[in-house]
Amino acid sequence: MTLLCAGETRAQSSGGGLPNLFGNMFTGQTSATPAQALPAPTASSTPLPWTGEDGGSGHPLMTASAIREAAANFDQCVASMWPDAARRNISQASFQRFTAGLAPDLRIMDLMDSQPEFTKAIWDYLDILVNDNRLAKGREVLAKYKPQFEAAEKAYGVDRYIVASIWGIESNYSTMMGDRSVLNSTATLACIGRRQKYFKDEFLSALEILHRGDLRPEQLRGSWAGAFGPTQFMPTAFKRFAVDADGDGRRDVVDNAADLIASTANNLKKDGWQTGQTWGFEVVLPAGINFMLADRAKAMTIAQWEHLGLTRAGGKPFPNPADRAYLLAPAGAEGPGFLMLQNFRVIMKYNPAEAYALAIGHFADRLRGGAPFVQPWPRQERTLSRAERLELQQRLAQRGFYRGTPDGQFGSHTREALRGFQASIGAPADGFASSDVLERLRSR
Repeated sequence: MTLLCAGETRAQSSGGGLPNLFGNMFTGQTSATPAQALPAPTASSTPLPWTGEDGGSGHPLMTASAIREAAANFDQCVASMWPDAARRNISQASFQRFTAGLAPDLRIMDLMDSQPEFTKAIWDYLDILVNDNRLAKGREVLAKYKPQFEAAEKAYGVDRYIVASIWGIESNYSTMMGDRSVLNSTATLACIGRRQKYFKDEFLSALEILHRGDLRPEQLRGSWAGAFGPTQFMPTAFKRFAVDADGDGRRDVVDNAADLIASTANNLKKDGWQTGQTWGFEVVLPAGINFMLADRAKAMTIAQWEHLGLTRAGGKPFPNPADRAYLLAPAGAEGPGFLMLQNFRVIMKYNPAEAYALAIGHFADRLRGGAPFVQPWPRQERTLSRAERLELQQRLAQRGFYRGTPDGQFGSHTREALRGFQASIGAPADGFASSDVLERLRSR
């Protein structure tokens, strides 16, 4: 499996997740007791200008001419949203105050439609996100905010290590939260580009946050897609999940540790987190395993998986053979396998990328004192370039295995098509897009 490192893995998080130094600490006050303030973000570089080119998606609203035309109408577009804002009980004074001075950030159009030439293999992605420096910072954060983590764990039943893991991977513990105005970014995307309806809701929700006074405009800064704060809430997610944990009258998920931790835990709880259960297990796959079973839709009890020959890596027994899990083999037959429980699916609601969810679960286990994965990754495999990924999909389509539109981005449809081709040539149908598979497609 390879992971696209740019673009829209999820709209909720688009800016965090790369190593950086731990920011300086600063303090603040709540109405009751001294707040546990969060690390200050590091300064960001000046944003690059828009390239002036058509977007890589080919969408008609992402052509350079369409972008310019929409940008010219930006002020009228923003003003036209006043009736919708009024229906959300935003005052006209707040609307005028917070929309004054907004201007289209067209660089976002490049970021929205970015088509990375190369991808990272899942083992490289995990190496970047789960490293000794980040683990050390995570342990510091768990110790510093121990009362807040304990309170949230008691209130929501969500493992503190998972919450700490999301914080660390989304923003490297508040040092990489993004520095774009969330209001300006969401206004840009609400008026320009291919996802205007979606981002109109995000823009209006950001206005609601400011009108209510939960956050100040200078706090509402984040990624190009509008995700903000240490655990990267989108404005609509903030509305659904943010809580005022310390009772100061504000839901501050940016600078207040109690609110941040509780809100992130509440998000996971409402998405179906099962208290006391882990996310999954690394497993050893038996020779000859039918990789067509490696499918989220084909969950079985762990006892059934054991009957097929799967064992837990490291030799430990599974705690509950009655638990239902699905098999994930992100690196195919040459890499480790994993049995994923309900909580892995919950993490994927936070970000629907399997590599992300695996990183979160593994990072949490390491924070808890667990060991690295037991089995090696096939690091000898090289990642395919975008041109090669596109070619692979095209060749699969020519042979009737791939029914989507080739775009160079791999998902479940590409994996299914690869399995079909591999099965047709008598190879392990693991769905892994290796250079060897591409060569075998070229030779037929």
